[in-house]
Amino acid sequence: MASAKDSKKSRGRPPTGIGKPVGLRLYPELEAAVDAAIAAQPEPKPGRPEMIRRALADWLRERGHLP
Repeated sequence: MASAKDSKKSRGRPPTGIGKPVGLRLYPELEAAVDAAIAAQPEPKPGRPEMIRRALADWLRERGHLP
């Protein structure tokens, strides 16, 4: 039988092992703009992290930093 310590669930999202986590704070106007962009997406709607990744990737592609 497993001990109580072994059966506890870990907190938070499990690590994907892909990419490096980056924390950032959004100013209210940027947060509102990200949320508006999410609302304009078809279902299933992306979450904020995915929308920010998409916006950053588009910006980098426009400037030739990402193929």
